[in-house]
Amino acid sequence: MVSALVLLVIVFAAMTALAHAAAPLWLWTAAGLVLLVALGESTRGFIPGLLLIALWVGWLLLAAANLPDLRRGLLSRRLLALVRRILPRISATEQEALDAGTVWFDGEIFSGKPDWQKLLGLPEQGLSAEEQAFLDGPVETLCGMLDDWDINFQRGDLPPDVWQYIRQQGFLALIIPREYGGLGFSTRANSEIVMKISTRCGAAAVTVMVPNSLGPAELLMHYGTQAQRDHYLPRLARGEELPCFALTGPTAGSDAGSIPDRGIVCHGEFEGQQVLGIRVTWEKRYITLGPVATVLGLAFQLEDPDGLLGGQRDVGITLALIPTTHPGVNIGRRHYPAGQAFQNGPNSGNDVFIPMDWVIGGRDRCGQGWRMLMNCLSAGRAVSLPALGTAALKFCVRYAGAYSRIRYQFGLPIGRFEGIEEPLARIAADTYLVDAARTVTAAALDAGHKPSVLSAVLKYQATDRMRRGVNDAMDIHGGRAICAGPSNYLQSTYAAIPIAITVEGANILTRSLIVFGQGAIRCHPWLLKEIAAVSDPDQEAGLRAFDEALCGHVRHTLGNLARAFVGGLAGSSAAASGAGLRRHRWYARLERWCSAYAALADIALLMLGGALKRKEKLSGRFADVFSSLYMLSCVLKKFEGRGQPDNERDLLDYVMLRELSQIEQQLYDITLNLPSRAVGWTLRRVLFPRGRSQRQPSDRLGTRVARSLMEPGAIRDLLTAGCYINTEPADITGRMEAALAATVANAPLEQRLRDAEREGRLTDRNDIDAALSAGVITRNEFEGLLALRTLVRNAIMVDDFAPDAFVRG
Repeated sequence: MVSALVLLVIVFAAMTALAHAAAPLWLWTAAGLVLLVALGESTRGFIPGLLLIALWVGWLLLAAANLPDLRRGLLSRRLLALVRRILPRISATEQEALDAGTVWFDGEIFSGKPDWQKLLGLPEQGLSAEEQAFLDGPVETLCGMLDDWDINFQRGDLPPDVWQYIRQQGFLALIIPREYGGLGFSTRANSEIVMKISTRCGAAAVTVMVPNSLGPAELLMHYGTQAQRDHYLPRLARGEELPCFALTGPTAGSDAGSIPDRGIVCHGEFEGQQVLGIRVTWEKRYITLGPVATVLGLAFQLEDPDGLLGGQRDVGITLALIPTTHPGVNIGRRHYPAGQAFQNGPNSGNDVFIPMDWVIGGRDRCGQGWRMLMNCLSAGRAVSLPALGTAALKFCVRYAGAYSRIRYQFGLPIGRFEGIEEPLARIAADTYLVDAARTVTAAALDAGHKPSVLSAVLKYQATDRMRRGVNDAMDIHGGRAICAGPSNYLQSTYAAIPIAITVEGANILTRSLIVFGQGAIRCHPWLLKEIAAVSDPDQEAGLRAFDEALCGHVRHTLGNLARAFVGGLAGSSAAASGAGLRRHRWYARLERWCSAYAALADIALLMLGGALKRKEKLSGRFADVFSSLYMLSCVLKKFEGRGQPDNERDLLDYVMLRELSQIEQQLYDITLNLPSRAVGWTLRRVLFPRGRSQRQPSDRLGTRVARSLMEPGAIRDLLTAGCYINTEPADITGRMEAALAATVANAPLEQRLRDAEREGRLTDRNDIDAALSAGVITRNEFEGLLALRTLVRNAIMVDDFAPDAFVRG
């Protein structure tokens, strides 16, 4: 009996090893034969004969599967027919979204066994001398010209001198190539510029980022005709033209592919001549820069009922550039989104005739608009809003940390209370995580990658964590943050949070449908091949391709289940795979959860098929896990790139522990919500063989992270790198900087006063007059403490107004 149990353990270990190594079918067959013979000899009398017969029948079927023609005839052909029946139809717009961009490290995560060198070997070139000079010069100057209170709450627009400076200095032409008069900056520089301006004024940052994101300039650079580029790009670069792009309408928001706006191909009169063109009717809203734009990028459905283009009637989504002065264009009215002063508004037109030359890319690009948009969005979504979200987090680190140090309650800086330490540590962790993902993704874009799924991850995560960080900062500031006025540096960012959450793909949509829905198909090593085989009109070629992909898919799933199981047993003692260099515990833990994620995703897809698309709670959890795995990988890359500094380890450990614990919980919750309880129970035993063992960061670790934000130092500088820093006493952030510096400088003196109170030489340590009289402090120290109290008071005071200030004329 003992030998039988030992053999069963050996059988299980052998199967696990074969799966772990993704062994080919013939090796499984050979190993199965050896194990069956050994099992029959050593367990004679213990295993019923019928069970042995069943095992041998199973082995014969496995052996038969080694014959490709037999396997295809008996298994693959039937499975292919089944998949063809149940696979949901992929619409044209969905297919174009899937085809957009490229697969990069996201594919490694879905593989379950990431090649770390693909990430760690990515070069990060930093900024060129010209880009750095622009940041240190024009960007710094622009930030100094901005008054967020005046712009958002007084005049409702950027001042004329700011508009002029933005145009003249090329802020609208960051991405336009130099041959057309633009700056031709890198993605990283674009991100850094938008981020720095965002730490000063969100309305100005949006004004700069929109022309350099998804819009006419980028579309022209990639798809415009040479004549269109030659006409528009130099004018856009000089600021003579101000662009906007109109996609969203009253009935087409998140489902932008259902655009109701229509264009009809026809002949019409333009500049006194009969030309081929389009009559367009549209209604758009939420269009940033629309009210002041001089050129309107427009998306609409194009129809050709008379066959003038020589193709089908329904041509598809088409993009055109229309001067806003063109007859019939209704534009200029404004929305006022969340009280933010950036220009945003509706536009419309009814039966407006435009020449065919105004279609971006000309006649040949008619009907290709959705593909053009998706390809541009696959990169652009990773730049602007992530920069804005990172900026808000960095700002919160700097000033929530400073406020926690200078604001005293109950005789202590409020940052010494654990209730404040918790949100401070959260803000620090989210900033560290998002900034790493922002810079690594920018480097990937500069290297030529266009990872559409990772772009969606970054937009969603940066803005969602921005919301949490700003909310935490508001809680830390308390009443200081809820009184509007020029001294409230959080109010504008807090009000603008829903805008960032909503635009360029609402976060609910991005999380529940795009990240996992597109990622599972786009990034999976076998699924897209299987779908292509199903759609192949050549039945035999499709069968061969499906059979090959199916075999690979089975090995892939078994391998990930085995790696996840072994990783779960080994825990933190496991070593990461790779080139023999990556033995750090964090790489091993990430590999374990990558394997668990990939395996669980395959099981969910197998069980639910196309219905998983409608199980948005499950796909949302998968999206969260995938996002965390990618962002943690970026954190490790940045940590290694900086030489693994010792002073950063507390922050690294805090982030890794927190995120890995959340990954474990999300995966566990997925197993609880699968359609089959039995499958869920089995998966929990495989993926969590030691139970849920991933620990949270300790309270002591959180305290050390929080306190690193409360004084000038390496961690505070790291997390707030790229912020605009104002040192003028007339500016509230300048007063905060001065108050923090004085508070830290006078800390030994404050400690002396506390000691004197404890020793009985003072009755109240805040009575510095008594301290001077008692000889506890000198006259110079008294003057310094008096100045400190003035600085702190000026930094923490809120605004008040005369009653008539609220009367609107």
